[in-house]
Amino acid sequence: MKLAVLQSNYLPWKGYFDIIHDVDLFLFYDEVQYTKNDWRNRNRILTRDGLKWLTVPVFGSIEKRIDEIEIVENRWQRQHYQAILTNYSKSPYFQTIKGLLEDTYLDAQWQNLSQLNQSLIIRISRELLGIQTEFGISSDYQSSGSGHQKLLSLVKATGAEVYISGPAAKNYIDLADYTAAGIELIWKDYSGYPAYPQQFSPFEHQVSIIDLICNTGPDAPQYIWGWRDNPKAD
Repeated sequence: MKLAVLQSNYLPWKGYFDIIHDVDLFLFYDEVQYTKNDWRNRNRILTRDGLKWLTVPVFGSIEKRIDEIEIVENRWQRQHYQAILTNYSKSPYFQTIKGLLEDTYLDAQWQNLSQLNQSLIIRISRELLGIQTEFGISSDYQSSGSGHQKLLSLVKATGAEVYISGPAAKNYIDLADYTAAGIELIWKDYSGYPAYPQQFSPFEHQVSIIDLICNTGPDAPQYIWGWRDNPKAD
């Protein structure tokens, strides 16, 4: 069984969904400490005037876990919907994602950041990208310690034979401990993604998955993982 464990992000970029697609089980790791000015509560879209941040206002505290972070009640939902509508309504496949956006920003009210992030990630994966990976939350499994040791104990608890990790974790993961536990550790490579038609220039890879879906629709998976088997896509 292949496993990945990541903190939930707000409207993540395509690489986040790439690693989800790679595994059999994906766990949201939201029982760990919240980090300010990070991807947990914000992401970027591409506009005529360049990159624009969409930030969910939260009662942020580095003393809280991610799954404890509460959202500030104001007009952010309507503002985010309007920003996406303004910049993507004329894109070729906006209608593909419009229903999900309306459900999220117009018909629901969110108090918890993890619940918002996880809902968006799961729905985008299932409904728009066709990903069949099983989702779960890390707190449903036994783990102990902190940092590297806590993560390793979590991986062991799932029974995974292969653990796929983002490259940023090289700063704290000890490969030898995974080898000793009989777990194959694979570092995810986010390089090589092909460019796709964007409405505005210059081209930007590091934007929310919304950009890719609105501009490529059903071909979005080809630009995330399909190109590895079919490198002729452009």
